[in-house]
Amino acid sequence: MDAESWVLSGERVPVELRSGRYEVFVRIAGEGPWLTLLHAFPTSSWDWSRVTPMLEERLGVLALDFLGLGDSDKPHPHEYSILEQADVVEALWARFAIHRTGLVAHDYGDTVAQELLARSSPTPSAVALLNAALYAELARPLAIQRLLARPRLGALLARAANERTFARSISSVSSVSRDDIHQQWQLLERRNGKRVVPSLLAYLGERRENAARWERALEETNLPLHLIWGMNDPRSGSPIAEHVRRRIPSARLVPLEVGHYPQLEAPDQVAEAITNALNP
Repeated sequence: MDAESWVLSGERVPVELRSGRYEVFVRIAGEGPWLTLLHAFPTSSWDWSRVTPMLEERLGVLALDFLGLGDSDKPHPHEYSILEQADVVEALWARFAIHRTGLVAHDYGDTVAQELLARSSPTPSAVALLNAALYAELARPLAIQRLLARPRLGALLARAANERTFARSISSVSSVSRDDIHQQWQLLERRNGKRVVPSLLAYLGERRENAARWERALEETNLPLHLIWGMNDPRSGSPIAEHVRRRIPSARLVPLEVGHYPQLEAPDQVAEAITNALNP
């Protein structure tokens, strides 16, 4: 399914946050126990489009675009935060009366999942995480991310960004196809999205500031914890997976010989791993 078809298969719904009222993109499909999918930065819920057809055979799947990404509102100027994105997820759970759900997250979405765990929300029933810097000390953001996070320089770089520079960054950490990258780029550009990328990168600082709280939430959760991990990811690959296993021996690891986007690079294996995580 291409990006445009993905958007047409969902809807934009209003959410009330402390910072204001916004519309966020949501796609719900399938029947059965709930599953919530949280996506990466700077991409969108479309990243899950290869695995959702298989998951929807057994589950009710909620995929959303975080505020500032995909087809959700992209307010500017705006102080984006992981805390606000967790508020978005909780608002959607309330809107759709979701009281228990499996939680699967990737990259930026992992950090949102850690915040949700830190809140001790009773809603998640099990957690599966794909590649991310789960421990701040191991984070290795791309050079372009560090530059974009600088206030004035970031705005200039964001305006100058194009699909070729975007493709170079994605290809440096994964084997995602050029067509997949094109779909991701279309959704990044949607609703004048390039201009908010520097503001979204505030999460790099948040991750350092909240490291103790978010890492403790991961280590102390009583929920089943699974890692579905692209071990060949040069930024958040095998070293992070092994670090998590040392710190959390109960975490179950599914190692995959792919890069940073396992759900696009090995969708069949990821769908199977998610299904197994929710039905141990």
